Amino acid sequence: MRQRRLARILRSLREGAGLTIEQVAEKLELSPSTISRMETAHVGVRTNDLRPLLDIYKVTGMRRDELLQLARERRQQVWWQDYKDLPTAAVASLETEAASISQYAAQVIPGLLQTEAYARTVLRAVHFQASPEEIARRLKLRVARQTLLTDAKAPQYWIVIDEAALRRAIGGRPVMHAQLQRLIDAAALPSVTLQVLPFAAGAHAGLDGEFTVLSYRDPADPDVVFIENTGGDAYIENLDVTRRYNSIFDHLRAAALNPAESSRTLAVVEHELLEAERS
Repeated sequence: MRQRRLARILRSLREGAGLTIEQVAEKLELSPSTISRMETAHVGVRTNDLRPLLDIYKVTGMRRDELLQLARERRQQVWWQDYKDLPTAAVASLETEAASISQYAAQVIPGLLQTEAYARTVLRAVHFQASPEEIARRLKLRVARQTLLTDAKAPQYWIVIDEAALRRAIGGRPVMHAQLQRLIDAAALPSVTLQVLPFAAGAHAGLDGEFTVLSYRDPADPDVVFIENTGGDAYIENLDVTRRYNSIFDHLRAAALNPAESSRTLAVVEHELLEAERS
């Protein structure tokens, strides 16, 4: 988040100074691609790189001190840095500072709500070529992310889960029983709003696939749409795109069962599973 924030500020300062990326790169004897990567948060900005940039943009006084401090904070050690080689470490960093998370899950229970047994089964299925050690690290990161929901500063997490994800038998009946109970418990958390999108809803706005929208307290931090994909996760900040996904989520909430009906549906699916075990 700090890296993204600093990148946006640097781009704004350059544009305010009436300079092109090429002009700034020439002054600093850097490549234009290096400046571009700083302004798009693809690389971090060190304080030694930031000072000459601020000199060019004539940033002084308290504002200068604030930006240098922001660059220092970006380098502070955070829990998820131990997993920074894994793709989902990026979403873990974005979740940490989010004020709200809106998510639509179509195929599987989302990672923030998975039991360890369920998560392990999903990870093994999706990353079937990964070593046991890599699966174990991915699982550890996923479980660590879940503490977010019970933190004192937990974001408001609104999740719409397709009925298909509830009824897909992942890991066998005992695993699914524990997973459904986990959802029932999670729905009771003050930070969580859970809705089930039933089969009866028919065609709906989320047929294009799963997604997550992360929103932040600071109005200067734009929403981020996160789309997880084996071929490469996508993080989208484009305002038109994030508005579209927020609108899609509103339609999904309207089509889904309300939270009370959803909790009853979870209990019904769990009861049906228990009855199937006895028969």
